[in-house]
Amino acid sequence: MRLRLPVERPTEPPTGYKIAHPLLSQDGTRAGFTGVSLGGALPYGVLDDASCAYGRRHRAPARLCDCGFHCVHDRTAAEALRCTAEHRAAVLLEVSVLGAYIRFERGFRYARQRVRTATVGPCACGAGPVALADAGWGRPGWQALAPACAGCVRARTSVPLAGFARLAGEGLRVAAAATAPFAGLTADGDMGVPELVAEAALLQARLDWFQTQLARLGSPGTGGEGRG
Repeated sequence: MRLRLPVERPTEPPTGYKIAHPLLSQDGTRAGFTGVSLGGALPYGVLDDASCAYGRRHRAPARLCDCGFHCVHDRTAAEALRCTAEHRAAVLLEVSVLGAYIRFERGFRYARQRVRTATVGPCACGAGPVALADAGWGRPGWQALAPACAGCVRARTSVPLAGFARLAGEGLRVAAAATAPFAGLTADGDMGVPELVAEAALLQARLDWFQTQLARLGSPGTGGEGRG
């Protein structure tokens, strides 16, 4: 006798939480995420379908496989995953569980998802983030990003939080933890005050870094041409 799982018919998609690393495409025109466990080799978009991480042809989530998107029910449980050293730069995602899913005690394994909100933690120095910058690793065709404050961005490849939301599309909201959320574009298609402040801080940080480098090149005894 074959055991059948109970069937649920929710009136609206369940909500779940997970952590992931933000990604920027090689050409800088798209943004997405990559998981921190089994599906880490498969980047995904804000609205995307799951596929089997083992390359099998069955539809996810298969009962006899580990494939599919994964999330937990509790936000606090997802945030706790960022305490480990390898996940400190991950962002917290709030997702809508779409399509077929299998419910577990702590969360879901499911076929399709929409990322609604990405919450970005502090920069590695502890300051509030204004951008997502090159994390020093990536996937083929994708560059991994990590939270960065205005003082730590410097000349690294980076994108402001609101800019990441625009590139990701599908109505994604990007928020800085313990700061006001960055909601992306305003209703008329322009950036709001928080986004403009973040852009200005990012540009100022880069300008300060370039001025420091120019000063070093122009200082006597450093190989540059000094003033007499």
